[in-house]
Amino acid sequence: MAKDSSSHRSDTLVIGLMIFGLCFGAGNLIFPVQLGRLAGGATSWAGLGFLLTAVGLPILGVVATATSGSRSLYEMTSHTWRGWATFLTCLLYLTIGPAFAIPRTATVSFEIGVRPFLAEGPMTIPLLVFTLIFFTLAFLVALRPGRLLDWVGRFLTPLFLVLLAVLVVATIVKPMPSDASRAAQAPYTQMPFLQGVLDGYNTMDALATLAFAIIIVDAIHQVGRTSRRQVASQAATSGIVALVALSIVYICLMFLGRTSLPTVPEADNGGTVLAETALHYYGHPGEILIGAIVLVACLKTAIGLIAACAEMFATMFPRAMSVRAWVVVFSIVSTLIANAGLDAIITWAVPVLMFVYPLAISTIILGLLTPWLGHDRTTHRFVTVFVAVSAFFDLVRALPVNLPGASVITSLGTAALPGYEAGFGWTVPFLVGLAAGIIASRARHNRDPLEGGAGRAGNRRQDPGASPAQDIPEADLESVR
Repeated sequence: MAKDSSSHRSDTLVIGLMIFGLCFGAGNLIFPVQLGRLAGGATSWAGLGFLLTAVGLPILGVVATATSGSRSLYEMTSHTWRGWATFLTCLLYLTIGPAFAIPRTATVSFEIGVRPFLAEGPMTIPLLVFTLIFFTLAFLVALRPGRLLDWVGRFLTPLFLVLLAVLVVATIVKPMPSDASRAAQAPYTQMPFLQGVLDGYNTMDALATLAFAIIIVDAIHQVGRTSRRQVASQAATSGIVALVALSIVYICLMFLGRTSLPTVPEADNGGTVLAETALHYYGHPGEILIGAIVLVACLKTAIGLIAACAEMFATMFPRAMSVRAWVVVFSIVSTLIANAGLDAIITWAVPVLMFVYPLAISTIILGLLTPWLGHDRTTHRFVTVFVAVSAFFDLVRALPVNLPGASVITSLGTAALPGYEAGFGWTVPFLVGLAAGIIASRARHNRDPLEGGAGRAGNRRQDPGASPAQDIPEADLESVR
């Protein structure tokens, strides 16, 4: 019994570190540093708001997936319409994957970890060589998704934490001179807590956990926990490990940013602050340290995204290609985009993310409500329609070009959707859709209690892995897992 208990704790720790490692990329290093730098004396309140959404939402995404008895965003949204589930899943995975986030992991690693050591001049060839090496490593690991728990949970994440600790501990043991009462700078001068909430919300890490859900659930299955209750329990306990780790790291980075101003008076972003802080404590070896920190942070995220995208597309389109073939495709595409230039892609990816994000959060909430709502199609459809309409206003506002009528649409969004300017215009439509869906579902059940009851009971008894792929032969499912 003691051995089983010890094994369970070990599995919980490793899966928790895997969740942390998959979610924590280079952007997560930069955001809290800049918050601490600008918030000054208001860092505590701003940081608390940041933790609520930058840590809370992603962990809730993991728990929601497991609680709903699903293993992916596709399964969670298949309770609306199958075509919609395919469209939304492809949109999210392509945007947060090979079309945007995966190539950016390589370019960020190059800019921070490699470029400072190169002579001035064209960077086309050095970038090409670096991205080929970077994505070859990511490809070789992602090619064996069954080993992700070992690579990310047992190796890369601990290595990343050790490297980061070398920098962060120095700032705690021998803090940089600073004014603890320094006044906050914009945008933290008023309501710093709310601004911190918005900062955490805008990291969009909730999208990452929904994308990674498919490999997180598979990792839980690997340690022998396969029933819905076991998966949900393991996801919750491992999620707590990831939550604690994320919170500690974020707090340390905020402290670093808050104390950095006198030592680093000029910095455009948190990445510059980190680089200059490492240089301050360790001299030129500090440049190697910060490069290694960013490289490991980006590599583990790239591995996870390539593996997750490949698993998801192989599951949705089992007759098209195998998981390994998708890994090859996404690795090549990511390499090409990283070298072709990301500026134009980022410009158009942001509106797509602004459209997907409200739908992703509403999916997380519905997943958490599964014990009470089940997989009632009526409720899911009402919520999806209401939130999709409101998210369209966010998409239009974020477009890089002024389309005909765009100003009218954004003005209408500002007038009709509370919180629209802050990015929360979807919240009221979500509540309205949820209430309308529950009322419509109950009315339908009252008209035909046998049909309604059977529908809900069937959803509760349903195999969580079978619902969205009920048209796929079992042999094909096994071939892609």
